[in-house]
Amino acid sequence: VQLVESGGGLVQAGGSLRLSCTASGSTFSITAMGWYRQTPGKQRELVATITSGGGSTMYADSVKGRFTISRDNAKNTMYLQMNSLKPEDTAVYYCKAEAGWVKRSYWGKGTLVTVSS
Repeated sequence: VQLVESGGGLVQAGGSLRLSCTASGSTFSITAMGWYRQTPGKQRELVATITSGGGSTMYADSVKGRFTISRDNAKNTMYLQMNSLKPEDTAVYYCKAEAGWVKRSYWGKGTLVTVSS
């Protein structure tokens, strides 16, 4: 499974961005997916997760009510709609997918989101 993120960029505080994560390879084996983020000197943190069918989602407290995770399995793509962005949302955002019965984890290379104040 290969994952490629896109949609990052520079945005002013209060603005919006939509990140995409497109999967290729053995996409039939993908189950849960999620978005994580990391800033220099800090551990990677979970932002949001979504189950295989998209019926269940979970968010970090810091993004609840502002971010929405979704997926389109027909397009092998997951999204993260980010609204009301804050400077503290600045980070590299990574896409993660679990695949197979052993739930092996796959990661994308990340996309940078910069929110200016």
